Amino acid sequence: MSTKKLPGRRLLPVLALGTLLALGGGFAADAASASAQSVNAQQEVSGNWSGYIAQNSSGQSFSKVSGSWTQPSVSSSTQGYSAFWVGLGGASQQSGSLEQVGTAADTSVNGQTTYYAWYELVPAAETKLDLAIHPGDQMAGSVTVNGTNVTISLSDKTTGQSVTKTLTMSNPDTSSAEWIAEAPSAQSPSGDVQALLLANFGHVTFTNTSATAGGHTGSISDPNWTVQQVSLQPSGATGALAGGGRFNPAGLEGVSQLSSAGASASSVSSDGSSFTVTYSASTAQSSGAGSASAGGYPASAGGYPADGSSGYGYPGADGYPGYGYPGGYVYGY
Repeated sequence: MSTKKLPGRRLLPVLALGTLLALGGGFAADAASASAQSVNAQQEVSGNWSGYIAQNSSGQSFSKVSGSWTQPSVSSSTQGYSAFWVGLGGASQQSGSLEQVGTAADTSVNGQTTYYAWYELVPAAETKLDLAIHPGDQMAGSVTVNGTNVTISLSDKTTGQSVTKTLTMSNPDTSSAEWIAEAPSAQSPSGDVQALLLANFGHVTFTNTSATAGGHTGSISDPNWTVQQVSLQPSGATGALAGGGRFNPAGLEGVSQLSSAGASASSVSSDGSSFTVTYSASTAQSSGAGSASAGGYPASAGGYPADGSSGYGYPGADGYPGYGYPGGYVYGY
């Protein structure tokens, strides 16, 4: 089977803290509600997202989302991948599209760190932007949808450089707005999907968050929105949801977890426009390596190249054997 391009940066299903409905859109009716200072937010658990999701209470479509963040530095001592973005769509069970723009911070197996800008119009693959990104840069991003036209904009306020592109897609999703820190996922030629090791990014703060729907613009705490506060927990996504569940595109039947690190979103600020996502390391990651020779290729076997030329392995932890995968994975967010 030929390598299948990743359909986007929302590969894993999100499970509500309450009972998850197998049919219909949105979250479970009995999902836990919690006050995030000035916003009442449903608390949700995801296997790859952490941040906030807003949906219009009256069902009106969003036309724009925007937000700012400071590009976090990732640790060079621990391999991992991370992405920080704003976007529209992709947050309902019926969604097949997602429009997003953001930055990425990755650490390779040999400790090399890479920072870059990107956009993605799911189901199309990620496209890198010609915009140099450095730790500590003040970023501002927005996504605007007008019919089938999608305008993505990313500005580096520190360097004064920016990129704006207007693109066309057949069926953009405008049912939700998001501000997210994410653990990327990978898909093998056989169709298996894994959430990759989450890079240790410390924390990232989103500011100046806003969304527009029906001509009305408001912050995360706007009373016109229904809001979900999402925490990233590996246990939050262990398989596909019935009927093609939330953040689980059609055709991706099996989902497993390579990372046991997580991230949590704070309450929003008193004006409803900012919050912080904080990385949390797992006991397994910090307790030392086990054997990387069992269950797959050793951890020195390579990366997730798009050409399928080599495999990849992860060292074990707590005395458990490592786990490897054959070559041919394409990783994305």
